[in-house]
Amino acid sequence: MNQSQNPEVQIILPVHNEEDCIEAVIREIYDEISIKVPIEFIICEDGSKDRTKEILQELSNEMPMKLILSDARKGYSQAVIDGFKLVTADYALALDSDGQCSPKDFWKFYEQRENYDVLIGWRKPRNDPFSRRLMSGTFKVLHNILFNVPIHDPSCPFLLIKRKVLEEVLNDLGILKQGFWWEFIARVYGKGFTIKEIPIQHRVRSAGTTKVYHLNKMPKIISSHVLGLFHVWRQVRKG
Repeated sequence: MNQSQNPEVQIILPVHNEEDCIEAVIREIYDEISIKVPIEFIICEDGSKDRTKEILQELSNEMPMKLILSDARKGYSQAVIDGFKLVTADYALALDSDGQCSPKDFWKFYEQRENYDVLIGWRKPRNDPFSRRLMSGTFKVLHNILFNVPIHDPSCPFLLIKRKVLEEVLNDLGILKQGFWWEFIARVYGKGFTIKEIPIQHRVRSAGTTKVYHLNKMPKIISSHVLGLFHVWRQVRKG
């Protein structure tokens, strides 16, 4: 496994069953960012049953990468948390592995990295199915009522985060098993860290399908999200 000795930015990439696009996604990120900034990938593979693991192992021989491989499915949130635990660089860049966020937008974040504790994307417009946008919009209303975070897109999976933030909130995370960024932003804001929102390009998925938000899973996701948000609110309020 090829590892960078002194990366300035470590890229957290949760991955599950993305054999159709993961190589292209990683190469696009690497080609865009590594030419100017020392980087290292922290790949949080989450129990894939296709060829994702084999592809990642091949790529780890070519570029700086730490691989977390799992035989069983842990869920999105735990996969990201496991990746955060390995961060040693000054900054962590969090991205999803579906290729919908363009790495070219990274430079908007990078130029403001010293001014804010967390920089988060604003998908404008958001190229997801209507059902997913509707559900996110509903949760955003509840999120605003409970936490009053002054941003438009608190679930956006494109963030540049200072390591000191992770050190402060990491042990509290994990209440929301899938809606990780809702919880992350609520806890970060509740602790008084500064957050800046940056409009980004959001692309249509080029390959594969969402691994979580299928219609038959919606009732369970909705109920767990609502209960989870109230649980987080009680903890943040108490803290």
